[in-house]
Amino acid sequence: MVMRPLVLAAVLGVATAAGVHAPAAQARTYVGVDVRVAPPPRYERMRVRPGYVWTPGYWRWNGRRHYWVAGTYVLARPGYVYVAPRWHAYGPAWRLRDGYWQRR
Repeated sequence: MVMRPLVLAAVLGVATAAGVHAPAAQARTYVGVDVRVAPPPRYERMRVRPGYVWTPGYWRWNGRRHYWVAGTYVLARPGYVYVAPRWHAYGPAWRLRDGYWQRR
């Protein structure tokens, strides 16, 4: 019977010590991922379509590997130019910036 209060005291002591040393929670706006460089772009055949803009294909990371997202046509926006998605170095890792419309 002496052992039971001793075990309870030990468990409470460990739980209290763990709570004291737990790091404070922090909100993050971006989650960085250490990703290998994407393979070179694939060649895609396209035709000119009046009133549409070709958005080229690109490699996307799914958490385990890169996979190809095929290019497509989107309706043109007068006064804007489409900037394709691209990977850029961020320290030792890489980040993907999605495609977007930019005012001319």
